[in-house]
Amino acid sequence: MVSSLKFQSNVFIAAVSGKSSSLQKSHAYSIQPIKATATQTPVSVSESSTGGKTRGGINGFGRVGRLVLRVATFRDDIEVVVVDDPFIDAKYMAYMLKYDSTHGLFKGTIKVVDESTFEINGKGDFGADYVVDSSGVFTTLDKASAHKKGGAKKVVISAPSADAPMFVVGVNETTYKPNMDIVSNASCTTNCLLRWPRWFMKSLVLLKV
Repeated sequence: MVSSLKFQSNVFIAAVSGKSSSLQKSHAYSIQPIKATATQTPVSVSESSTGGKTRGGINGFGRVGRLVLRVATFRDDIEVVVVDDPFIDAKYMAYMLKYDSTHGLFKGTIKVVDESTFEINGKGDFGADYVVDSSGVFTTLDKASAHKKGGAKKVVISAPSADAPMFVVGVNETTYKPNMDIVSNASCTTNCLLRWPRWFMKSLVLLKV
């Protein structure tokens, strides 16, 4: 479910009383845009102070990021509260979200506010418990840990990682342990290809028995 969602086309920090604070902790009216590059550490996310639904953030609004958001719109237990991407302006982000040649029109209200911001269903705070990092840049434990420093509980990297535990649902997700706060979901190619060879190898073993 998407409600009170604000998109940022740059990486933002909040300036409050002369001090920097986390993007997700602040309200929309206190946010000041700061240009960022892909090599900069992503902004930290503060733990949500709102109970109820699981509140998540998405870092990187490419194909994976947009699909994560679309799936969340059909979930009553998930609320995406912020998405940021340093490479795409708000108008193009809104366009890509609204029109999808595979999944059709986005079912929601999208309003472009300015060149760096567009909103879905109004404004709200940016408290996020879970972050999906689909930027393709912050793929190591060290870089992805920036999301946790502000209070986010878990981070899922939607790309292969050199040092984070990697899981593919249907293959090895049963080996996940609750103390793994940063994990990788491997690559889209791996998710597409890995399941059927595993099933095939299982079948061969059964045939040999």
